[in-house]
Amino acid sequence: MSFESWAAFAAASAILLVIPGPTILLVVSYALGQGWRTALPMAVGVALGDFTAMTLSMLGIGALLAASAAVFTMLKIAGAAYLVYLGVKLFQAGGTLEVAPRDNAASAARMMGHAWLVTALNPKSITFFVAFLPQFLDRNGDFWQQMLVFEATFLILAFANAMAYALVAARVRHVARNPRMIRVFNRTGGTLLIGAGGATVAMRSGN
Repeated sequence: MSFESWAAFAAASAILLVIPGPTILLVVSYALGQGWRTALPMAVGVALGDFTAMTLSMLGIGALLAASAAVFTMLKIAGAAYLVYLGVKLFQAGGTLEVAPRDNAASAARMMGHAWLVTALNPKSITFFVAFLPQFLDRNGDFWQQMLVFEATFLILAFANAMAYALVAARVRHVARNPRMIRVFNRTGGTLLIGAGGATVAMRSGN
């Protein structure tokens, strides 16, 4: 695996993680209701959930890689289209961010478990990883070595992202209720996702 592939994966992951999904909405809802103390347990829960989803995804990707080069290539093309689809959906989301503060007191263990469940058991998480990860794999390289590096990178970024969201939401609570800020955020993220999917297709057609 080249440094360029890793850097591209890290950059794409950072963009994708920053876009609010069910997990981030959960993190923000706890932070809005209970403040900064939610940051660490929620971030740990998110990282554990992503670890579970990514590990399950790896097993499927490894099987496809071993089965057929053509099937694996089709998966990568479908993954690029999926990135564009996510980008369009996010761009069209406008200024809405449906999140309500969770005011009921919860222990750190309960918050961590809740974050893990929402992240790991969301079928879209596994589907996403199966579509996303192959974009950066070298089929001729050591599969498990690459996946170890990619998983460690993603989990570190996921932990940091969830922690940042919780701390910012707890401190600057009005931002989560500002439609204008959310609209700009959604459109910027959607444009970046569409660009990432298009760039993947362009690079593939040039090979």
